[in-house]
Amino acid sequence: MCLNRYFITILLCAAFSSLSAQKDTTQQPHDLEEVVVTATRTDNLSSKVPVPVTVISRKIIDQMGSRRLDEVLREQTGLALVADASGAGHGSGLQLQGFDPAYTMIMIDGQPLIGRTSGKLDLSRITVADIERIEIIKGASSCLYGSDALAGVVNIITRKPLSSTSYSAGLRYGTYNTLDATLEGGLPFNHNKGHISLSGNYYRTDGFNANPDAQQANTVLPYNSYTLQARAGYLLNSRNRLNFSARWAHLQQSNDYGYTQGITTSDKTSEKDLNIMATLENRLRDSSQLKTQYYLTRYGTNEEISNKGTGVALEDNFFTQYMNRLELQYNKQLYTSLMFTGGVGGTLESLEATRYTEKRNMESIFAYVQGDWKVGEKIGVLGGLRYDRNNIYGDQLSPKLAVRYTPNEMINFKASVGRGFKAPDFRQSYLSFTNAQVGYTVLGTEEFGAGLQQLQDAGEIVSVLPAASRIRSLSPERSTSYNAGFTLTPTRKVKIEANVFRNDVTDLINTITVAEKTNGWQVYSYVNVSKARMQGVEVNASWQLLRGLTLSGGYQLLYAKNRDVTDSIKAGQGAYASITDNSGHTRTSRESDYYGIENRSRHMGNLRLFYEYKPWGLNASVRANYRGKYGYSDTNGNLFIDDYDRFVKGYTLLNASVGKTFLNNRLAVQLAVDNITGHMDAFIPNLAGRVYNAGITWKFVKQ
Repeated sequence: MCLNRYFITILLCAAFSSLSAQKDTTQQPHDLEEVVVTATRTDNLSSKVPVPVTVISRKIIDQMGSRRLDEVLREQTGLALVADASGAGHGSGLQLQGFDPAYTMIMIDGQPLIGRTSGKLDLSRITVADIERIEIIKGASSCLYGSDALAGVVNIITRKPLSSTSYSAGLRYGTYNTLDATLEGGLPFNHNKGHISLSGNYYRTDGFNANPDAQQANTVLPYNSYTLQARAGYLLNSRNRLNFSARWAHLQQSNDYGYTQGITTSDKTSEKDLNIMATLENRLRDSSQLKTQYYLTRYGTNEEISNKGTGVALEDNFFTQYMNRLELQYNKQLYTSLMFTGGVGGTLESLEATRYTEKRNMESIFAYVQGDWKVGEKIGVLGGLRYDRNNIYGDQLSPKLAVRYTPNEMINFKASVGRGFKAPDFRQSYLSFTNAQVGYTVLGTEEFGAGLQQLQDAGEIVSVLPAASRIRSLSPERSTSYNAGFTLTPTRKVKIEANVFRNDVTDLINTITVAEKTNGWQVYSYVNVSKARMQGVEVNASWQLLRGLTLSGGYQLLYAKNRDVTDSIKAGQGAYASITDNSGHTRTSRESDYYGIENRSRHMGNLRLFYEYKPWGLNASVRANYRGKYGYSDTNGNLFIDDYDRFVKGYTLLNASVGKTFLNNRLAVQLAVDNITGHMDAFIPNLAGRVYNAGITWKFVKQ
């Protein structure tokens, strides 16, 4: 598929619209604290959006004393952090409504971040220093954002420039020699027609060891990172505005630990992340809006493992991924009650890595339409459809329909249904990797035939299993998402939200064993086999007890089960029809034996108290986050999690912070304590013990 002509057409359309625009009065800015853009790709009051949405404001982030994105998200209802699969990483992925991290799209200013490891995008690599707010949309969002939005979307909205010169500096220091330093500055020019802002962040930590049995290695490795961000914008005329943003992050990680047979190794990893976006916003003569965006992102890693004593290299790996995206979006208010949104675009992706036989490319084009119809004051209907065409996995259609009903000012009902998809990733299609130290091999479906033949020719295969005949090109995973709930506001000080959700997933991609090797290990590949269902209920409530004092809490009940397991148990036959107890006795499985998919807690909750006394510039918070027990691994060979397997016990994290401002809010100091009880667990490698940190920030704004 050739997309060059397609890209050129979009650029010509954007250029033509800009040249044809005529002068008019400048639009008034929107109140960013009250609008949500992620759910509909247009500015909407959060109360008017008919889908589940959570907004985390800058004020809340500051009061929490958080430094990295994972610290903020772990305290939100229905979100859980999943440790890096290697067990020795520094970061975490995000689990949403029971979905693995691979199914949630993480974006910055509406554009996706890349660079996932085993489907997880490390959230600890993202500083919160430049974040204005975070918008979380739950439920399939492929209608607007395509693949990887099967579970939902987390959109990080960066800070917008001020209309006056400003700068600030902040410094935090805490446990494990953790240091977080930030510099920010902004400058308007040419009578406020243009602006430029810059920010820089430095973060370092010694890491920690959450597993006392692993004395020679930290479960979170020492690392340091640098993040630079720049934004610029210029009002070309009253109808046209050009914006530019760039973000560069560099993370360096190192550790010395026992590797095999008493050898001490030196492990050095470097990660580099680059994001560049240019946007041309046009307001046409009929008051419709046209936005053209070009987005480039690159993520790369280099890892060197060597014998510390001899200096001999044991491994030298690299990974480089690029994404180029061009998109044209059109918004028009039809009549007074219908907002039309449409868009077209294309994406070029490439990946090159040690574990892939050659450089791989993926090309796709997409188009979407959406109508937001306000049927009077009480009813709103949102409908949309997206079409994706990919040169590898073909055509996909993703529809969505949502309804809002507001009978009075006290209550607001919401319901939505949508279809989402997740395309197979490069790893599942093209990986060709043999672990040199252990000996197992993983082959992507497109590499399977040639890779297996090469192993057979080398005499490394003992037997090819019958499952090998099932390997073929993968299909996208699909989900139908249902959400229904209400928001109740009985008084100005009390707000209650409830949402029932269900996600039915088909064609889940599983890892299976396809051959036995002469070294006693296996060859693995991937197939579409499983069905899954994630369903439950979420409740959130907030109550302003006194002026400046707010109590809030949330709870999620989740049932996440592989339907292949439940079907086998019901039928009394197949791989899951029997179970072995602790005494070694085997019996027929019952539905009640199956606890659910690994790493999913049935119960999660939080309780938070925030206090602010503005006359004294004082703020404080106390927050408790509970995660119920969850299955960790199958230990009795039943191939599913049951009462006889290994579980991680439920636990509560208690966090607190207190802050004070001086000199008309120019100077701020804060002390924060996370995990006050010091809870640690060997099976939660990214959970530190008690962590203290203190910070000071100086802000200056020239009026």
